[in-house]
Amino acid sequence: MIRTDALADLPVRTAVPALRRALDERGTAVLCAPPGTGKTTLVPLALAGLTGEGPPRRVVVAEPRRIAARAAARRMAWLLGERPGGRVGFTVRGERAVGPDTVVEVVTTGVLLQRLQRDQELSGTDVVILDECHERHLDADTAAAFLLDVRETLRPDLRLVAASATTDAEGWAQLLGGAQVIEATGISHPVEVVWAPPTAPVRPPHGMRVDPALLAHVAQVVRRALAERDGDVLCFLPGVGEIAQVAGRLAGAGAEVLQVHGRAPAAVQDAVLAGGSGVGRRVVLATSVAESSLTVPGVRVVVDSGLAREPRTDHARGLSALTTVRASQATGRQRAGRAGREAPGAVYRCWTEAEDGRLARFPAPEIRVADLAAFALRAACWGDPGAVGLALLDPPPTGAMSAAREVLTAVGAVDGDGRVTGRGTRMSRLGVHPRLARALVDGAREVGGRRAAEVVALLSEEPPRAYGDDLAAALRTARRGGDGYAARWRQEVRRLSSSLGDGAEAGHATADGPAGGAAPVTDDAVAGLVAALAFPERVARARGGEAFLMASGTGAALRDGSGLRGSPWLAVAVADRPTHAASARVRLAAVIDEDTAVLAAGHLRFRGEEVRWSDGDVVARVVDRLGAVELVVRPLKQPAPELVRTALLEGLRREGTGLLRWTRDSEQLRARLAFLHGALGTPWPEVSDEALLARAGEWLEPELSRARRRSDLGRIDAGQALRRLLPWATGEASRLDELAPERIEVPSGSRIRVEYGGEQPVLAVKLQELFGLAETPSVAGVPVLVHLLSPAGRPAAVTADLASFWREGYRAVRAELRGRYPRHPWPEDPTTVAATRFTSARLKREQRS
Repeated sequence: MIRTDALADLPVRTAVPALRRALDERGTAVLCAPPGTGKTTLVPLALAGLTGEGPPRRVVVAEPRRIAARAAARRMAWLLGERPGGRVGFTVRGERAVGPDTVVEVVTTGVLLQRLQRDQELSGTDVVILDECHERHLDADTAAAFLLDVRETLRPDLRLVAASATTDAEGWAQLLGGAQVIEATGISHPVEVVWAPPTAPVRPPHGMRVDPALLAHVAQVVRRALAERDGDVLCFLPGVGEIAQVAGRLAGAGAEVLQVHGRAPAAVQDAVLAGGSGVGRRVVLATSVAESSLTVPGVRVVVDSGLAREPRTDHARGLSALTTVRASQATGRQRAGRAGREAPGAVYRCWTEAEDGRLARFPAPEIRVADLAAFALRAACWGDPGAVGLALLDPPPTGAMSAAREVLTAVGAVDGDGRVTGRGTRMSRLGVHPRLARALVDGAREVGGRRAAEVVALLSEEPPRAYGDDLAAALRTARRGGDGYAARWRQEVRRLSSSLGDGAEAGHATADGPAGGAAPVTDDAVAGLVAALAFPERVARARGGEAFLMASGTGAALRDGSGLRGSPWLAVAVADRPTHAASARVRLAAVIDEDTAVLAAGHLRFRGEEVRWSDGDVVARVVDRLGAVELVVRPLKQPAPELVRTALLEGLRREGTGLLRWTRDSEQLRARLAFLHGALGTPWPEVSDEALLARAGEWLEPELSRARRRSDLGRIDAGQALRRLLPWATGEASRLDELAPERIEVPSGSRIRVEYGGEQPVLAVKLQELFGLAETPSVAGVPVLVHLLSPAGRPAAVTADLASFWREGYRAVRAELRGRYPRHPWPEDPTTVAATRFTSARLKREQRS
């Protein structure tokens, strides 16, 4: 029996007619509705014709999280007086409640993408609603792009709604081809904002770490909220670890403490969403899963830590992890809205009002910061390897796409042009990251599908910290475990095993065990092989104590007391790199041997002669290495000359041309050439390090090809070599001394060295030696900068206009120096007397003689 009273109370009902008209006219629409208005529950029922209005249609609702998908389906089924699996059902990874009468199906965006890959037309589906699109999850952005492509090329009749409480409505409307924006104004209850920052300074989050002082403060604020307000308290924290810590600090708080996160058992999640018994108060500690798409009954107060977790990828080191960040303003509004869904409420924010104004407006789109290997594989399977033709609010970063393509090429999912292979198509249908798909497919061939699936299931959802950092030990714990994680793990193992079909590869292992009746292998060997297949660049060899070197070149360190210490090789499954740390921190790994490392990371193996610049000199070796990990090394006595030359050039690039022998004259020649290139341009050569190295074959030969080590470079006369770059062919080289002379003769008869190196050449000369000179000397048409010196050679004045100096500056200099140097001439008019190098007395003697 339909609960018409409950449906009538949902404020979004007033927007449904406009939404229907927009879909009838254009086929797309953007729905903006505040939390609690019913956009997630009433709108799908209305568009499916289940509320008594409009034609019957099959509607698919895509939610970003499993908990939201299940909750939305249960709520809609309840509104119809049914249970999930009737006219309303849901499908999430590992769980499905759908029947022959289902017309509204709630799925996760990941499930929707898998469905689109198998059936691009979405046969039998009339409307797709992308819910909570403001969160900018990569799967949702990708699904929107694929659906728009489907509408344009295959299914113009497919209707598409982008729905959210807080979003860039105009951006989505433009993306959806000028879709109409429908806004629903809900009956929102007022939510009072209470600013509750820590009284003492706390360290900002970095990596996965959150200052325990902040978590202690959050627990205190929860206790304060319980004392000051009525109703249940919903507290937002960034992750499972922080939830556990705060829960521990709330013992004896006088309320039932519940924990809601993606890893919590479905029964626990359902119990929280079902509401309390009314006997006692509840404190619900939750991650971002409770931000949207569901209502936690009884909540009147929200305590917001102000933190969230976002993915980050270090492409250079091959490390991907979640990191703790400050939540955006939009996220803060979403969280606060949880307190006003059923009645007036309050939100306690654990930061200052001033800080709030400096927060980002919206969360960072996941496409900008995440590992894009799965996205790139989906795009390749869609027929657009570069994702250049997809309608996306934000294009994928070029560097991240290049790194993703490298991963896909290495695992055989795409060819050299980025086009998907048959193997890649199969991997894309396994519902796991391409790395894990490779490990499942290739691992099944070696150890059997079931055992490979067991390890991949562990890697697809990282086990709890209590399971330890030894992957094989974690596998054994999961097998015998009775906790929520172990239950989900067993479910995922069944799904992955069945996804392999009848066999891992034709003629190879089956889903039950190794091919050919091979002897059973240990859990340690299986865990190590599968982890190494998934992350070949993370196979690591010990280099003493707790330190390892991964094939990627990144150092790795075990935690104190790890049982993996002493292992010669590891397959590192999970690692992160703390801020300012030199090495990655190993969080989950398995022991392997060298043969396993080579099997998994064979594409990283190099065997041959290696001549390179290292530690300040040429190093020539015969090497066998796996990425950065050297397996065998021996000296190379007769390296090929061209390899030596390349290594020497690398040394010059790293350390500069200072490795050559530079005398004062050669440095002066380089400065003169640099001046002429700047003043006159061609044919005078550019002589920066970069330009000189680019023309090494013109000016450093034949000496460079004869050199074998650093000391040989030090014997190359740089000045003599530089003269090879002079424009001899045009005859201009003969004008070098004319255009950029080493010395200029001044009126006293002295030949003064010109210093080149700045924008203007510099002539440093004693003032008396320029008497009678009216105009400033010039070089290649550029006036020199004259540094006028006292008789003792100390700076007295600087000018680029000598005539002006004689008129305006000389009098002050004369007044200052005449008393200090009385033996030297200081005429009132220096332009009418002869220049001299001598004192006044000697000048008179010279004149008498």
